[in-house]
Amino acid sequence: MSKLTIQQYKKAADTLRMLAVDAVEQANSGHPGLPMGAADFAFVLWHDFLRFNPKDPKWPGRDRFILSAGHGSALLYGLLHLFGYDVSLEELKKFRQWGSLTPGHPEAGHTPGVEVTTGPLGQGFANGVGMALAQKMASARLGLDRQKILDHYIYALVSDGDLMEGISSEAASLAGHLKLGNIIYIYDDNHITIDGRTEDSFSEEVGARFKALGWHIQSIDGHDHVAIHKAVKKAQKVSDKPSLILARTHIAQGSPNKHDLSSAHGSPLGKDEAAATRRNLGWPEQTFYIPEEVRSLCQKKTSGNKRGHNKWQKELAAWRLQNPEKAGLWDKLEKKEIPADIYGILSAAIKIESAATRSLSGEMIQKIAGIIPSLAGGSADLAGSTNSEIKGSAHVSAEDFSGRNIHFGIREHAMGAMMNGMSLYGFFIPFGSTFLVFSDYCRPAIRLSALMKLPVVYIFTHDSFYVGEDGPTHQPIEHVSALRMIPNLQVIRPADAMETAAAWTLALQKTDGPTALILTRQKLPALECSDSFKPGDVLRGAYNLHVYGRGRKITLMASGSESGLAVEAAKLLASQEMEISVVSVPCLELFLEQGEEYRESVIPGDSVKVALEAGRGALWHQVIGQDGLFIGIEHFGASAPDKVLAREFGFTAELVAEKIKKHLS
Repeated sequence: MSKLTIQQYKKAADTLRMLAVDAVEQANSGHPGLPMGAADFAFVLWHDFLRFNPKDPKWPGRDRFILSAGHGSALLYGLLHLFGYDVSLEELKKFRQWGSLTPGHPEAGHTPGVEVTTGPLGQGFANGVGMALAQKMASARLGLDRQKILDHYIYALVSDGDLMEGISSEAASLAGHLKLGNIIYIYDDNHITIDGRTEDSFSEEVGARFKALGWHIQSIDGHDHVAIHKAVKKAQKVSDKPSLILARTHIAQGSPNKHDLSSAHGSPLGKDEAAATRRNLGWPEQTFYIPEEVRSLCQKKTSGNKRGHNKWQKELAAWRLQNPEKAGLWDKLEKKEIPADIYGILSAAIKIESAATRSLSGEMIQKIAGIIPSLAGGSADLAGSTNSEIKGSAHVSAEDFSGRNIHFGIREHAMGAMMNGMSLYGFFIPFGSTFLVFSDYCRPAIRLSALMKLPVVYIFTHDSFYVGEDGPTHQPIEHVSALRMIPNLQVIRPADAMETAAAWTLALQKTDGPTALILTRQKLPALECSDSFKPGDVLRGAYNLHVYGRGRKITLMASGSESGLAVEAAKLLASQEMEISVVSVPCLELFLEQGEEYRESVIPGDSVKVALEAGRGALWHQVIGQDGLFIGIEHFGASAPDKVLAREFGFTAELVAEKIKKHLS
């Protein structure tokens, strides 16, 4: 047990409580209840156990702390300030204000010491599982299983809301299956939700549920500092199970009139109740008050951590000298290095032939895995269909974490969030795969990938109604357009081998956000290009394939499986006094980012513009304008052979040509 007295623990916890109360009051916005209730166990965790160095926030040897219940951000900001991170008292006073380091929910990359962007409940829980898995995989790959180089823990504060959301059950199930003993989560069991008491909608035995999922369970009084310390200490000794500590707390602890009330969840206490809380805790009237004793003990803890950080650096240096080959692998994993000529390497590896782009992507994965050790990932039980397995590498298991293939199971929600956690942890460029229609299950995690600017790769196959007999439940219609609406998500729908090589190149080169690769099940022809074709133009999102015929100028744009169809339709129209320029558009958003000169060279302003895609239109109208023609599908699919569906939905060369002629007339 730490040498602090119970009185010191209480004073430090009360400091966190009142900093949160004052920040929320000053902003007249926020969630004071959770910080007040969780302050006791949060302080014990940070002071007695957490390994960190505020001067090196990205130190690989640090423990990770995730505030999965992100609405309690005022608690995290108070901790960061007290323990020496670059979050000043002035920043606490600017809570939730424009330009501050203290936004309403924690944002990774914005505030020093914030590990994860949290807010949507359950995501942080699953991010932590991804971090824990990445730690195990990195340790195994580097031969550090018995070393103290990467022996830290993934801690999280989770709430009722986190545990009600389905994603947490998915992630918890996989964590238990993989026996991730480096996870220690503390459940802030305050019995309160926004609408009232948890018993109105939540009466399960949480401990029993998690025990059944393979977790180690403890129950404590979340305000008993000795019990908190003992519980974390005990959890650290459990190496073959993730741990969940059920901490019974009281929301708005210390408030005489809002203690245990849902009104303290998402609203300021109010001026009178804040004053009453001060009196109840024996706290000075001065706002944002921090006792010197509390500052001193936090600084002492931080100084001790810095000594631990220096010791770790020496241990790493010694390990590197003794293990030069593994040290080289560490550097490659940590830097996530991409060869400068990656497009040339991948292009040289392809075969120009008719093939499904999912198969071509599978070939790219093998080539990439051989030259970029950071690449690792798996599928939601669909590796055989998505062609996403790294051949020659083992599958990760509780007994062996050295492989690069991950069985996520049928858990798309958790897969996406775990990929984010792996990316945030470091060492890995993660990918995950499933059918495009199930991207809906990944969407919250994809949005957070984009928000956090994480270089993760989502592989979505079976990309249109051409799935055929499986019917409308498995035929994505709106999904490509829906994904394109997410800011900072690169959506790429390649049409052949060359474009698939470019797609993976773009995915690997995008270090400030995620990529969604949209791939076919059916075989596609290799596109015929003009003599003036420049392979590098594929990397600009859209390029001219070929010009057919002479006469009235038409620009026919398409992506993926429709690019070949556009060529067929253009050939039919070319004999009818029309000049058809066929443009392949594997990445619409990237093309829209190009300079005006290039965009005009690909899609001349004086041409009739037509776009062709087996889905809904959305962003295409930014290219074709009000007078352009979009040939797509604005309804759900049907169960029938793909060729029948193509005919019925108007996706044959003859029917496309007729629609274009009708538009011209």
